[in-house]
Amino acid sequence: MKTLIELYDERPIENVLATEMFRPEETVLVCPPEIAGNHAFRRALETYFARRGCQVRLSFVSASLLDAVKVEKTLRRVLDSREDCAIDISGGGDAALFAAGAISGETPVFTYSRRKNAFFEIKNAPFARNLPCTVRLDAESCFLMAGGTLLPGREDNQELPRRLAEIGTLFRIYAAHRRVWNRQIGYIQRLSAADSLAARGKRTGRGENGVVTADESLLRDFADAGLILDLSLDGEEVSFRFPDAMTRFWLRDMGSVLELQVYRACLAAGCFDDVILSAVVQWNADAKKRNAVTNEIDVMAVRGVQPVFISCKTAEIKTEALNELAILRDRFGGKGSRAVIVTSAPEAKGRPQMRRRAAELDIEVIDWNDLKLNRLIPRLRKGPA
Repeated sequence: MKTLIELYDERPIENVLATEMFRPEETVLVCPPEIAGNHAFRRALETYFARRGCQVRLSFVSASLLDAVKVEKTLRRVLDSREDCAIDISGGGDAALFAAGAISGETPVFTYSRRKNAFFEIKNAPFARNLPCTVRLDAESCFLMAGGTLLPGREDNQELPRRLAEIGTLFRIYAAHRRVWNRQIGYIQRLSAADSLAARGKRTGRGENGVVTADESLLRDFADAGLILDLSLDGEEVSFRFPDAMTRFWLRDMGSVLELQVYRACLAAGCFDDVILSAVVQWNADAKKRNAVTNEIDVMAVRGVQPVFISCKTAEIKTEALNELAILRDRFGGKGSRAVIVTSAPEAKGRPQMRRRAAELDIEVIDWNDLKLNRLIPRLRKGPA
């Protein structure tokens, strides 16, 4: 096969997977006019294949995939102007598939099954007969294929794997002080600055939700674990210092402890090809646009070609959080990807309603009862190998 003909699909993986597997000289993407004319999307796909080491020439051919007659004419022009073509019908709608079937003749036609993670021959394509997909993606590639860009997040993902023991200790302390955690982290925020390792202030002060007093037990647990240094509880004053900037961030951000525990569990699961904490994605790959939309995914893991988008909440889950997670999953993963929301908040009256809404959106819910590693890892491992 020299030329692969792809029918554009809104599920990003459908547009790139066959090129990854079969490495043609040219891939012709038959797509709607708004996609064919989207230069940022085209550059993102070119960057994607270059990053993946796939030397392919990309051609974008415009045609309404809802008009079978136009798609058929377009496909005939492509087949007449290229040699050794094959058509991948994994993507596209009913009209596009009808057109592909009508003109294929002796041209090889094949498809990809997400459920079986394998390619299958439709006709004249023995090279794709019951062929397991061996592609394994990383997080950045998942965003690029959808026209997005991975930006630097809040965490240093190069350093984090070397600090898993500290993360485990931090979560153990969190588990012992979960009920007071958010108020105490808010207290530490007022005691310290984001650009200084030193922290000092009154034991009792006014916070956003009323008066808050330093929890001596929590601070001593931090000190015993080496998460804070030089702790002094002298009269009405509290002072200590953070050992480094990363620990300072963990202890000044209410949700970090839960995100870190999920990140740690993803690594311990041993089944993911890539795990990123604080994945910030820019929707449009054209970074020059000032109005580009960005979102942060607390934890993103990729298993084979299946991305897993994970949102972590130490407070009760709101409908808005579920909707945002579903939109991110659909935009950058599509059908077959997973969305998981993790909460460590105590049970609330609205929890059954939240679970129903999550089920409607096909979002998995993991709550406090499953957050220890021995229960969290099996929950995260769910899915194809």
